[in-house]
Amino acid sequence: MELLVASAIGILTAGGLYLLLRLRTFPVILGISLLTYAVNVFLFASGRLTTAAPPILRDDISLYADPLPQALVLTAIVISFGMTAVVVMIGLGAFLGSDDDHVDDQPAPDEDKAEGTS
Repeated sequence: MELLVASAIGILTAGGLYLLLRLRTFPVILGISLLTYAVNVFLFASGRLTTAAPPILRDDISLYADPLPQALVLTAIVISFGMTAVVVMIGLGAFLGSDDDHVDDQPAPDEDKAEGTS
């Protein structure tokens, strides 16, 4: 079970980093989302991977699930949703303002020639 979760975290991180290094807006947003999911799974796995274990410790229970990582993941999901919505709106505004969705801010070749002649 731990190997499967660790592999999933690694694959999500690798895919997120690959997409984050692309030069278009939409793959960068997807990469940030994948990295967020990888962090969420990592936080959730840090609370001990158990099945059918109660999150509350009582006298007669020796195996329990830690509720703190579950609360952290729930909070992180809400924050990542808001962050993704803001980044999508910023990317959409940049696309509509310049008719280009490249992330880098390099001038076009025509602008270089026009600036060099003046």
